[in-house]
Amino acid sequence: MTTLEVEIWRGAEEGRYETYEVPSQPSQTVLDLVTYVQRKLDPSLAYRFACRVGVCGSCAMTVNGTPRWTCRTHVQKVATQGRVRIAPLRNLTVVKDLATDMAPFFDKVQEARGRFIPSDAAAKSVAEVPPEEPKRKEADAGIECIGCGVCHAACDVVRWLPEYLGPAALNRAWTLVNDARDGDRIGHLRAIAEDAGCHACHAHQSCAEHCPVGINPTRSISGLKRLVLMAAIRGRL
Repeated sequence: MTTLEVEIWRGAEEGRYETYEVPSQPSQTVLDLVTYVQRKLDPSLAYRFACRVGVCGSCAMTVNGTPRWTCRTHVQKVATQGRVRIAPLRNLTVVKDLATDMAPFFDKVQEARGRFIPSDAAAKSVAEVPPEEPKRKEADAGIECIGCGVCHAACDVVRWLPEYLGPAALNRAWTLVNDARDGDRIGHLRAIAEDAGCHACHAHQSCAEHCPVGINPTRSISGLKRLVLMAAIRGRL
């Protein structure tokens, strides 16, 4: 049986990489490597996971410099000369080892007013929104986000400007302004029209490149920029 050299970040913001020898197995995922280390070699290793099948997104980590879901990342695709380096997600405070503080990430969703505000009409009856309706299609394109934080970790603007709302929060705002049932479209636009809102995006496309479920937040943010501009011209902001 061959082995892999697995480098794992240990500590908090200040720490170091430690190397572990892990048996190589067929169809092995990066999450399998981390789990082996925690269960067989060092039970003090801290990390997060839940479903193990690519549904929850809680196992997201940085693998060889790239943010990924570790449960869906096969070792054979990322190992370089039998070595894998695993670190916590970038742009988030490290709590311990591979676990980061996700609270600021979710707080940004709230800052972007990323919550559904029902209209009076929607509250009184079941809204009928045809699947072919253009705004429905725009909302559908971004609504599958599960809040894993991969796009946030991949975003250079978040690294340069920590107060930037980030791709996930802005993508959520885009789904809401395109939701025919939502009753506060202008309120959503006002929340993301600030200096650290949609106009801070440099359209690097890193979020779209790394999103595990194929969402393109850059496209959503571009749509928000257009809507904010039109609302400003009409004196509604």
